[in-house]
Amino acid sequence: MSTPPTAHPPTPTQLQDLLNTLGRGLLERDTAVHLALLAALAGEHVLLIGPPGTAKSALARRLHAAFDAGPYFERLLTRFSTPEELFGPLSLKALEHDRYERLVDGFLPTAGIAFLDEVFKANSAILNALLTLLNEREFDNGTQRLRAPLVAVVAASNEVPADEALQAFYDRFLVRVPVSPVGESSFQALLSLSDPEAPRVLQPLTTAACQALAAAAQQVALGDDFVAGCAALRQWLEKRKAPLSDRRWRRFVGLARTAAASENRPTLDVLDLWLVPYVASSKPDDAPALQQWFLNDALALPASSAPWLARAVEAFEHQLDIEQRAPREDALGDDGAGKIALARAIGLTETGPADDLTHTAMPRLVSERLQAEQRRRWSSVHIQARVEQVQEIETQVTQARQAWAADHNRLRTAMTNRLWMPPALRQSLLGPYESAEQHLRHVADRLAHTRQGFADLPCSTPAETASVDGEAVPPPVAWAVTE
Repeated sequence: MSTPPTAHPPTPTQLQDLLNTLGRGLLERDTAVHLALLAALAGEHVLLIGPPGTAKSALARRLHAAFDAGPYFERLLTRFSTPEELFGPLSLKALEHDRYERLVDGFLPTAGIAFLDEVFKANSAILNALLTLLNEREFDNGTQRLRAPLVAVVAASNEVPADEALQAFYDRFLVRVPVSPVGESSFQALLSLSDPEAPRVLQPLTTAACQALAAAAQQVALGDDFVAGCAALRQWLEKRKAPLSDRRWRRFVGLARTAAASENRPTLDVLDLWLVPYVASSKPDDAPALQQWFLNDALALPASSAPWLARAVEAFEHQLDIEQRAPREDALGDDGAGKIALARAIGLTETGPADDLTHTAMPRLVSERLQAEQRRRWSSVHIQARVEQVQEIETQVTQARQAWAADHNRLRTAMTNRLWMPPALRQSLLGPYESAEQHLRHVADRLAHTRQGFADLPCSTPAETASVDGEAVPPPVAWAVTE
């Protein structure tokens, strides 16, 4: 008797093809598609929170096509819904033999993927029965406890429950994804959609492949930076009086391990905390704050600008402007006589009466030469000192650019095989580095221009230098460092 071949987890290429297929035609739903498939692979349930008509049920039907599991089940729940609508009618034949059993075929207990719309409007009888099914994948049918083939439940709601009695059921949905109507940029594409049907999945995931992935996920280690990030998040949440239960922490780690195993990564790292906004948010309004925590605290992404550099550049530019405008102590006045004297000195009165120079006939060159002659001349020591002071700041800018470029490359390399990260999130991670580089490049250009401005200051002759201040080194340009 031959031994059946060992099942292998789905490959990253296979999963990427699935993501591409599931997301085709669903505008601005990349995040929901990625999280729904990842949650299902991890054996977790998904709650989509948003208004009607935002493709929540379409996503659930597509998710069902990704798995070679039980049938698809869908229901809209109301406070008048009965258990028979979800779990099947009572068996009359069983009642004849004093057994309270349901005919479950075709209903939720035999489904692989289920979509429950307006899930929190169901009554307590249904919710209590759902708790065991969602958490244990088991259904009590009379005296039997049946094992359900349920992969995942995708639930939808317009809002999160405010009733304290619903919190235990709400907690069963590890992944909570806000969905909104498409934005302005996708509106024209929405109007042009012509194929609302789900695309065909050529290679659905088998149960054996999913089990192999679950086994591989158990072997994924917790990296030090991941653990440190979780500890920091726990303190952050406690300060806001929104702690996670021990169960949610463990299930979050399981979700992250599934992502790592499917990407062939042996260890969780700080980037795996990108899942935090969809696991730790108690309501949709919490997600943006958690996203900022991940970007700013966990990853410590660079700011798009450096205030200390801006102050330094502005201070040197202001100092350059002062020194470029500084007049000579013996500079000519601005009256007509001074202009005439300068014109005669540079030989511009030979072509006409000197009086014309005080009126509309004065050439522009007179004004320019007058300004040049009136500018203060600086010692070579002063000019060199100013140039070196600017070069010190340029050195710091160069070092900052090199450090940020190295961090940028490390992050880009670390994200190379992160197939679960939605494209918009990838851009939000890399964008700050690109903005910081652009800002530093602009600062470097301003500093280079300022340094050249100091180098081009009028330089005094040795005799002029000796007659005034000597070869004194100027004091540093004052600018405060506060960060």
